[in-house]
Amino acid sequence: MNVLSSRVLYRCGDFDAQRRFYEHTLGLAVAREYGAEGVVLGVVLFLGGGFLELTRASVRSPPISLWLQVPDVAAEERRLGAEGVRVVKPAELMPWGLVEYWLQDPEGNELHLVEVPEDHPLRRRT
Repeated sequence: MNVLSSRVLYRCGDFDAQRRFYEHTLGLAVAREYGAEGVVLGVVLFLGGGFLELTRASVRSPPISLWLQVPDVAAEERRLGAEGVRVVKPAELMPWGLVEYWLQDPEGNELHLVEVPEDHPLRRRT
């Protein structure tokens, strides 16, 4: 698999406390934050060669998952489907504009394979 970028997603029970710890106590630098209507919903922190994304917890999701950006989600879905991986969510264009395919490793850990379409804002340099 050709991984272009990676991050650990951490769904925090106490987002504000976790953000203070990782950003201020540990001193990790902010790559970006996001939210709606003045409320920060998540922050992406630089983590060496990858990223740590802290988000507000969702009761439907496990607290930790692995996010892997790949060039072609459909190709990985076909390849991994032939390998018999456990699918959590088939490949789909998400409301935030990324194509995502969710699966589990043999111990039930969640992986999100993500493709960033050519016209997505993440591809634009600011």
